[in-house]
Amino acid sequence: MKKEFKMSQARFDELQKELNYLKTTRSDEVAEQIKVARGFGDLSENSEYDEAKNEQGKLYSRIGELENILTHALIIEEEDMPTGQVTIGSTVTVTAVSGGQSRSFKIVGSQEADAMHGIISEDSPFGKALMGAKEGEIVTVNAPAGEIRYTVDKIER
Repeated sequence: MKKEFKMSQARFDELQKELNYLKTTRSDEVAEQIKVARGFGDLSENSEYDEAKNEQGKLYSRIGELENILTHALIIEEEDMPTGQVTIGSTVTVTAVSGGQSRSFKIVGSQEADAMHGIISEDSPFGKALMGAKEGEIVTVNAPAGEIRYTVDKIER
């Protein structure tokens, strides 16, 4: 079974736009870099040519990655998700049971995660622990430092 990549329609459109850019504009730019580098002479000692070929390899790798993601994308409509429990698209406010400040996190698909800004993947250990939880419940997160327990204070859409 292939992995599904859960994401919003906006993220899908963003990745589609990137793929189109890479296949057209960026691909032409890299082809031009290779053409110019060939003009510098002996390819066995031509660092510009080597760099251009490396860039082409990275480009083809990213194109393949994006095509795989988009082929196996599952668009999540937030308004279709059940209310009253943590699902993709929820913004969850939690407090560590051991004491501490309340923090809010938005739960998203793996292709949209940005932990530095409080946007976490439903595939992450924290996201997995929160999925399906209801307000007032205590969830346990298996973290590298050990188990951490949180109280789910509030769930918003």
